[in-house]
Amino acid sequence: MKIHIDKNVVEFLPENEQETASLETLWRVVVDCAHENKHLTAIGEYIPMKQNLARFVIEGVPGATTYTEDKAAEECTVICTTCNKYMRLKGGDAVPVCCGRPMETAD
Repeated sequence: MKIHIDKNVVEFLPENEQETASLETLWRVVVDCAHENKHLTAIGEYIPMKQNLARFVIEGVPGATTYTEDKAAEECTVICTTCNKYMRLKGGDAVPVCCGRPMETAD
């Protein structure tokens, strides 16, 4: 998919049928001609050298759980890489979800 930015206008140009179908689905979810359009809000960070993935949440659209509950194998500290909140866990404690995804082990 090509992305073109001209000042405050962003254009998405799909390069194959799958991208065209995905863009059409996104359009139908975000655009509502009868009511207010939805907004995309960035989640986390975009650092291509770390992970070449940009993640957004569509405000006003309920989400679904897409992860399994993990347990801490031993005592550790977990951190949310989005908001920097951290917690100390004991072995066997469930890894909490923060900012829409499971917290990561810090030590």
